[in-house]
Amino acid sequence: MTIEALRTPDEAFAAVPDFDFPVHYAEDLPGYEGLRAAWVDAGPHNADRSFLCLHGEPSWSFLYRRMIPVFLESGARVVAPDLFGFGRSDKPVRQKDYSFDFHRSHLLRLVERLDLRNITLVVQDWGGLLGLTLPADPGFASRLSRLIVMNTGLGQGTSPGPGFDAWKNYALSTPDLPVGRIIARGTPHLTEQEIAAYDAPYPGPEYKAGAQIFPALVPVSPDMPGVEHGKAAARFWSQDWTGPSFMAVGAADPVLGVEPMERLRAIIRGCPEPMIVPEGGHFVQEWGEQIARAALAAFGDTSPA
Repeated sequence: MTIEALRTPDEAFAAVPDFDFPVHYAEDLPGYEGLRAAWVDAGPHNADRSFLCLHGEPSWSFLYRRMIPVFLESGARVVAPDLFGFGRSDKPVRQKDYSFDFHRSHLLRLVERLDLRNITLVVQDWGGLLGLTLPADPGFASRLSRLIVMNTGLGQGTSPGPGFDAWKNYALSTPDLPVGRIIARGTPHLTEQEIAAYDAPYPGPEYKAGAQIFPALVPVSPDMPGVEHGKAAARFWSQDWTGPSFMAVGAADPVLGVEPMERLRAIIRGCPEPMIVPEGGHFVQEWGEQIARAALAAFGDTSPA
């Protein structure tokens, strides 16, 4: 089936600040032929470690610009994909073309294409909803070594609460989502140029189908697609996971703050006490340099101060 999609012109990203990392593209990932996937791929490809940084809604890989340099300092390879509908990746125009499996399979195919190994999985928001389910696939589990998890959850058929429900209804009913302003609400230190960078992927409302529909795809009722992946992921992280984990929590997140993250921590076998970022909002990667340095220190990686 052909998926109608829009492609953000490259010039839309010309003024994006502090994000001068190599960008790669593919239009032939299995199952996604004709759709252009984009990802940042920085650092040596033969590095002994790789960091896979997964963004969420309605952001893109730009969200990791404060963390990527710290990971690169340690000598690692860093890959930060843009999900379809976001960033530099193509944007299907029909909401019905977006689904949990559509995005999850894209990530699995990309990891296979890049042959990433010794992966530190770095997730937040939808990056976690999707990324935390990837190890239920044995091919991915064999590549995984470590976890950095921030403000996210597992979709197992229950709602995060009324705050999330209000956000879902707002997104669905607002065709021209003010993406940059949404992110800035809980991230007051963003500059106007950074806010514009979050808006850059969307020259018009017709590019925003993914940003609109994503909240409605969160598996909040037992019969929704993705619930079985979420339950399988909970079994993996609670029973099979033996690697080191690091959790950071933006405490000012009104939906996925300290209490929800403590519930997630209880699922992740061996996850230590979280790093709390008191002023950190939902998009806690905007406080990401301190988080990345603390995670590397906890893992014993070398990273210059």
